[in-house]
Amino acid sequence: CEPLAGYNFRSFFDEPFAMELIRGLHNLRDRHRGCVLSIGTFDGIHRGHQALIGLGQRHAQRLGLPLLLLTFEPTAREFFDADGAPRRINVLRDKVGMLEQCGVDYLLIARFDQAMADMSARAFIEDLLIGRLGMRGIVVGDDAHFGKMRSGDIATLRAGAERLNYLVDGIDTLRAGHARCSSSAIRAALSQADLAAVAEMLGRPYRISGRVRRGLRLGRKLGMRTANIHLRKPLAIRDGVYAVRAHCQGQRWDGVANIGRRPSVAASNYVLETHVFGDPGDLYGALLQVEFCRFLRPEAQFDSLDALSAQMQRDAEHARSLLSATS
Repeated sequence: CEPLAGYNFRSFFDEPFAMELIRGLHNLRDRHRGCVLSIGTFDGIHRGHQALIGLGQRHAQRLGLPLLLLTFEPTAREFFDADGAPRRINVLRDKVGMLEQCGVDYLLIARFDQAMADMSARAFIEDLLIGRLGMRGIVVGDDAHFGKMRSGDIATLRAGAERLNYLVDGIDTLRAGHARCSSSAIRAALSQADLAAVAEMLGRPYRISGRVRRGLRLGRKLGMRTANIHLRKPLAIRDGVYAVRAHCQGQRWDGVANIGRRPSVAASNYVLETHVFGDPGDLYGALLQVEFCRFLRPEAQFDSLDALSAQMQRDAEHARSLLSATS
């Protein structure tokens, strides 16, 4: 799987997935048995994930089998500590779309619950991977863990490979520049709005997508209409104002966006608000993808709507200037 620098988001907004999405273990069918498998959270689909998927594809092609990725909702860390779990890099829609672009045949999203948490590493392999999925091969990263108390790892998989007749292969952690390429490193860079470092580790610019919903309509009153994407939870990117490029239905606009909770209007929900330069028409209900280009400032609270409006105009001019220099 090549780095996703040329990633085409429109393909999963407007067309059916070539990859089959299996929502829950109860939706497994006989035709899903027999696969090369990889397991993980796959948050970010960074260069390391892409290399791992590429390794899985090579083994799947050699064996004449589909490549199946197994991931969990919620993540194990969210299940055990919902408030303390790290913010996600991507919304689920983006993760699913990027995995499809990587050429995955099946994506199984299984529920992580107490029964899964209590499953031993051996039972995880024998009952789930072999018994339910008919696994013939597995590829994992060097930091992969599974089973109760994270007791299983690549050594556990290799120990059972001959007895259960499956192949095991692994990949070492990649580096992007001087940094270890990992979801944790990307979250750290996003929290500092270091978009260049993020893009280096991802192999593409950082983006968020979602369906445009109606908001407070405050932008109309302030002279800057916004396309609002309501997000279920805060993401790893630093809250604040960014110069962005927005993509929708094959068109692209420069713009300025705020991501956060909008303290100046006493809102509590977490929203990505994007003002695009030009006239995009009515975007309500459309699927919009927002590419983050430059960090402008942290989110701030203003004493009046007039002060907020004045700052929004300054932000827009700043974004125009930066984006025009990189067009």
